[in-house]
Amino acid sequence: MLDDFYTLNSLQPTTENDYICELTLNAAHPIFKGHFPDKPITPGVCMLQIIKNIVESITAHKLFLYKTVNVKFMALINPYENPELTLTLSILPYADGYQVKSTTSFGDTVALKLTNYYNKV
Repeated sequence: MLDDFYTLNSLQPTTENDYICELTLNAAHPIFKGHFPDKPITPGVCMLQIIKNIVESITAHKLFLYKTVNVKFMALINPYENPELTLTLSILPYADGYQVKSTTSFGDTVALKLTNYYNKV
């Protein structure tokens, strides 16, 4: 779905359940031509998909996002101005899946904070 949308540069565990990810957005991706012409902004749904993809790679499970809570979009992510993103993830077992708390930032700016709940597929 997000072919060539981003590159995962690093994925480092910091504790048993916590991770720091560094990624680079591809500003030339076609999504940015439509969202929005001459003022590209990373769609929130794409950020949700990136988080899901990374959590699937960490847990080695296919996942279904069934609930998102406490979503706070705090800054726009322009792929030309801020293509380098840092994601922190806290992944905890929850029911038949995982609770994931995530923060996305560029530089000292927090762009997105949320909690997702995933079921294993």
